[in-house]
Amino acid sequence: MSFDLFDAIVSFFISMVPLIEIRVGIIYALGSGIPTIPAYIICIVGNMLPVPVIFFLARKVLEWGKDKKFIGKFFTFCLEKGHKGGQKLMAGKKGAYVALFLFVGIPLPGTGAWTGTLAASILDMDFKKSTIAVMCGVVLAGIIIGILTMLGINILK
Repeated sequence: MSFDLFDAIVSFFISMVPLIEIRVGIIYALGSGIPTIPAYIICIVGNMLPVPVIFFLARKVLEWGKDKKFIGKFFTFCLEKGHKGGQKLMAGKKGAYVALFLFVGIPLPGTGAWTGTLAASILDMDFKKSTIAVMCGVVLAGIIIGILTMLGINILK
């Protein structure tokens, strides 16, 4: 079970990049010959590492910018919209976290841990529950992409 450390590091950092995240990290890891389990561990850790920073910093940046000259209106709009949407979404309590899990887990453009965590932060969702939903979504996305990647690799052989 040996693999190139360089490929593991590249997979880790690819998984941290917004928008492409684990979706491309898994493809790179499996395509470069990293065994399945280590590939998932590397990519999941890489994808989840920025989550706390995004969750806690996003709201602070929006709060900071809400009274600034050029960005204030937009930041205020984002905060108000997120708060109102969060109240509606949180009415179902558990349903909001299931929705977050599916949003992160179904690998479509614009979904993923970064956007899911940002949404959870703006919607005032619970950090621990949001992180669990996002992590489960990341695992689901990784499984889906891994299966599709392995099918693609087997077709090419």
